[in-house]
Amino acid sequence: MQKSIISAMMAYVLWGILPIYWKALKEVSPLYILASRIFWSFIFCVIFVTIIKKWPEIKTILLDQKRFIYCILSGIMVSLNWYTYIWAVNANFIIDASLGYYINPLVVVLFSALFFGERFNKWESLSVLLALVGVVFITLKIGKFPVVAIVLALTFALYGVFKKKLNASPIVSLILETAVVAPFAFVAILYIESQGQGVIALGNPMVAALAVLAGVVTAIPLLLYAKGVQEISFSLLGFFQYITPTIMLFLGVFLYGEAFSTVDLIGFGFIWLALIIFTISKIQNGTKEIVEPDL
Repeated sequence: MQKSIISAMMAYVLWGILPIYWKALKEVSPLYILASRIFWSFIFCVIFVTIIKKWPEIKTILLDQKRFIYCILSGIMVSLNWYTYIWAVNANFIIDASLGYYINPLVVVLFSALFFGERFNKWESLSVLLALVGVVFITLKIGKFPVVAIVLALTFALYGVFKKKLNASPIVSLILETAVVAPFAFVAILYIESQGQGVIALGNPMVAALAVLAGVVTAIPLLLYAKGVQEISFSLLGFFQYITPTIMLFLGVFLYGEAFSTVDLIGFGFIWLALIIFTISKIQNGTKEIVEPDL
């Protein structure tokens, strides 16, 4: 149990500090970082899947047309999510990204009703309403819609929907999702390098190494999460899932000096209250299911 708790916490902490990693790659474009993350994640997964002998499971999924379509949709959604996230970090919108991942569990509640016919109780309905109030408040006071946060929340929630329908183990789903877009990622890497805008043109071995290791950085937290989720309760995991956006929020404010106004505080306050109500409701209902981040 202690090992599972440590594994889950490490996964959420690693996801939380990922902005530092993507900031270290800001010398290259977000598209190049995304392509590197996809391609090298795929290579890492191929090696790992070979070691743990999961190829029969992959073959079964590929022969199922419906599940293969879900692989494609999952790959598209996670790519959009990753690109938005990487762009937001390097364009100094870490706080907006944090908001997106705070909102995500509540969007998942809505999607569970839309796509799976699940019903949510009055407290979960209230939490969704409070989150909506927070987003509307920020939009009206700042005068702009929090596009980054909403795109991150929606794409990740849709990713969760397709991943649930795919119904595969974490490492298998990751290799299938990345396999769908890996050829495009490889072409993108070659094209950007040919334009003299990749890591080769920079001539910086550290940046090149970080680009290659992006695949490992992507896969390791997911594997730690898979280990942790096996034995710990939803109530504990429910609290852990807010570690990631909280770390991101602190990084944005205190490490990178992003503005966090009173308006932001009030807007986030509505969402934090919504999450408290949401989490307590889930604990009381004894729910065991949660969608894991794939940051």
